[in-house]
Amino acid sequence: MMSIKGHLWMKLSVCAMALGSCSTIKKSTVKHGNTPTVSESRRITFLDHINTPGRTHGSSSYNNNKNVSIGKNVTYASANLENAQSWQFKYAQLLDVPVENVLNYNLYNFIEEWWGTPYRLGGKTRDGIDCSGFVNTLMSAVFQYALTGNSVELYSKVRQHLKERDLREGDLVFFKIHHKRISHVGIYLDNDKFVHASTSNGVMISDLNEPYWKRYFAGGGRL
Repeated sequence: MMSIKGHLWMKLSVCAMALGSCSTIKKSTVKHGNTPTVSESRRITFLDHINTPGRTHGSSSYNNNKNVSIGKNVTYASANLENAQSWQFKYAQLLDVPVENVLNYNLYNFIEEWWGTPYRLGGKTRDGIDCSGFVNTLMSAVFQYALTGNSVELYSKVRQHLKERDLREGDLVFFKIHHKRISHVGIYLDNDKFVHASTSNGVMISDLNEPYWKRYFAGGGRL
């Protein structure tokens, strides 16, 4: 009898150990399955800092979130994805381009600092600025072009007039809004996006493919 009881006890012990091992394995598997990969964690963190697109002039626009700011420790960004800075991810999403395309630190730092500055006709400071004042200030600070004049005068200064497909970073984009002559100007960034001082939302990024801007687009210009 003792032998049978001992044998039965041994079987029960083995079953208990087996059940304990399955429970441990299951918990470990669930934990592993719920743990995000490095890329997932990075993407989620980045998306938390980006506002969803807003609207202006009846079309979409891109809003800024000041929780993510461009650092001051670099002057030219890395084209290596693993070494990319947070501001590169931010503006890559705003422009809908690969992170490796967002390299001009001086340009995006300038945009970051001026973002949301209200529109003011004739203004040239962060208290208020108009479209030509913003273009003149950016071109001087980022591209070292000493420009002056309103949008009409800037249009007359370009060396080469361009179609939309030929635009590249730093080119000027012109619009005829409710006028037969040039009445608005911005600076091209990438992927049909441009930065400008709009009358409704101040300094912001917009898309040339938005119906409003597409309707009034008058062409680009290279200095």
